[in-house]
Amino acid sequence: MLAAFIAAGCIGQDDVRDEPSATATASALATPTLEPSLTAVPTATAARTEAPTAAPTPTPTEPEPSAEASPSGDAGSSDVCTGNDSNREFYANVAAAFAWPVYCPVLPARWSVISGRYRSAGGGWMEIAYKGPGGAQFELHEGAFCDAADGCVPPGSDAGTTAFGDLSGTLVAADDGRYAVVVDRGAARSWLAIGSGLDVEQFKAFAADLALVE
Repeated sequence: MLAAFIAAGCIGQDDVRDEPSATATASALATPTLEPSLTAVPTATAARTEAPTAAPTPTPTEPEPSAEASPSGDAGSSDVCTGNDSNREFYANVAAAFAWPVYCPVLPARWSVISGRYRSAGGGWMEIAYKGPGGAQFELHEGAFCDAADGCVPPGSDAGTTAFGDLSGTLVAADDGRYAVVVDRGAARSWLAIGSGLDVEQFKAFAADLALVE
């Protein structure tokens, strides 16, 4: 099975044999993808327990990131996901690889992918980040991406509940000015969205519009 990452608006793929790292669960894939860094955006605070596999980093092709609003598509289709065709294929691949629900953002025009990756380790996880006007950013972490009790949520105060697509999550006003919404915090699989450079209503709208990819 294929795994994929997105860098500067595209998802590259590389078949690399997985070395056991951390406790693999039922949905482990035969071949993991590489794990390019997401340091371009603030990410969850807790460190991952598995060590990345040592593998050469390929040079991905880099088409221009999409600056268009996401196209409309059938409910459950990756066609609604923000980005270019490679970005939407990334979501389709993740949804096909794992049994847990996969969500993608449906953002306004002028938003594009910074980077993304997924892996089968520990039950499977996905991370992807977007940039928008004025330096705003929006990122998603889904699946078994965190094994910490705090759910890898940025430190801050709980601010009630809000939607994460068709799920209900806890809204967090982070101490550094970001906002987050987390579903099933601290569970084996959870869902986390983090926004920076957005006011709370913008962030809540982006989180509520997350689309389920089937």
